[in-house]
Amino acid sequence: MADSTKFLEVVKAGYTFKGEAFKIGCAMLDGHVVTGADVLLPFKTLNRHGLIAGATGTGKTKTLQVLAEGLSDASIPVLMMDIKGDLSGIAAAGTVNDKISDRCQKLTIEYKPTAYPVDLLTLSEQKGARLRATVSEFGPVLLSKILGLNDTQGGFVAMIFKYCDDNKLPLLDLKDFIKVLQFVSDEGKAELEKTYGKISTTSTGTILRKVIELQQQGADVFFGEKSFEVEDLMRINNEGKGMISIVRVTDLQDRPKLFSTFMLQLLAELYATLPEEGDMDKPKLVMFIDEAHLIFQEANEALLQQIETIVKLIRSKGIGIYFCTQNPMDVPASVLAQLGLKVQHALRAFTAADRKVIKQTSENYPETEFYTTEDLITQLGTGEALVTILNEKGIPTPLVHCMIRPPQSRMDILTDTEIDALVSKSKIAAKYNEVIDNKSAYEILTEKLEAAAKREEAKKEQEAENKADKKPAKKEKGFFDDPTVRSMTRTAGNTIVRSLLGVLGLGGRRRKSLF
Repeated sequence: MADSTKFLEVVKAGYTFKGEAFKIGCAMLDGHVVTGADVLLPFKTLNRHGLIAGATGTGKTKTLQVLAEGLSDASIPVLMMDIKGDLSGIAAAGTVNDKISDRCQKLTIEYKPTAYPVDLLTLSEQKGARLRATVSEFGPVLLSKILGLNDTQGGFVAMIFKYCDDNKLPLLDLKDFIKVLQFVSDEGKAELEKTYGKISTTSTGTILRKVIELQQQGADVFFGEKSFEVEDLMRINNEGKGMISIVRVTDLQDRPKLFSTFMLQLLAELYATLPEEGDMDKPKLVMFIDEAHLIFQEANEALLQQIETIVKLIRSKGIGIYFCTQNPMDVPASVLAQLGLKVQHALRAFTAADRKVIKQTSENYPETEFYTTEDLITQLGTGEALVTILNEKGIPTPLVHCMIRPPQSRMDILTDTEIDALVSKSKIAAKYNEVIDNKSAYEILTEKLEAAAKREEAKKEQEAENKADKKPAKKEKGFFDDPTVRSMTRTAGNTIVRSLLGVLGLGGRRRKSLF
């Protein structure tokens, strides 16, 4: 039997902070809650990122819900990736029952059923505000990494972006990029090579195939206008609560490349848009990425390096990122090392491979005299977890077996009627769901090619008439002799504004939100 008095002293010393903190539960010893052993999370260190892990049915989603509620109550905006479709209930008040009452009594907390301010977002045709970004905003470096291109192919993509900038050809969606790619491989090849260098037909074919692969995963619905303003993710409602933005991506489970594309672009955009903040009392935004393995499972090495770099740097912008996954080994070690808060729910030891994972997982936690971590991980009850976090000095707090408090919002999903009502009241859904198809590279090049074809036809007719009259044929202007095209080619000014991601060189933009 462990010394409960000493245990209480250790927990109080480890989880007492100077700044504002949020109680997520109480520490347990020998299977029982120790009164007074409150487990607090300091808001000041929540930009140090985190991990919520555990087997199916152990309470990960409810822990995520509890954290989102605490952040919202503290006026911290939250962004949640809802892969399984079970997070929408946070917009409705919860219902008390005997289990919840018993748990609240053990944790010495009051249960207050509460509905939280929620905006539903979507990458597809689901109900909610549409998230989009233009190809230009991605930029050549990020687009090349998403497509998995080598250095030569990436250089060619950069040349295409430069050509479009110089010639005022906006790249808004993938059909724009494909049209330019086809144009520079055929009609415009000779003119392009004079200005920008040789073009490899092999490279253009490879890039085209990669873009089509991305299209097949549904990327067409993501690329385009109106581009989403990241400032709209960081709003506080009239009651002072942080808005909780839930991105509904239940239809992306079998399209991991699109999910990775969206996540990396969003992180890059946040980094490019937000100023350096240094140490803040509270984060400006906290992101929860459910089923985080979808980001990493199809990511190439270059993409993984990019994710690791952004995770390292984005905390200086006041952004915290929390990965939620079944197996902590789903997250690359280089990223795992950046995660300050760890909430480990139960893991199951059904096979030798499972036992190996459990052993590796237990070695990632601070040593403790009160628990045998490797054994306890398999014995945790539902809604219980091993918890450790970085304190204000950046030192891990003592590892505790914690009983997590219940969410105050609904522990179930919204009905279709409730979702309709929520979307209809949204301030940003009307803003982003308007269909916009501005004139861009596709339309401009199509018009020019059609005009060139008509001039070529007229030239042939003139030659035929001249031959019949035995008169020398009048020289007609070719496509690139057109003054408009020559003017476009000479234009050095780049009218497509594209923010560059500092030391990373990633695509991004800085815009002023309407909200």
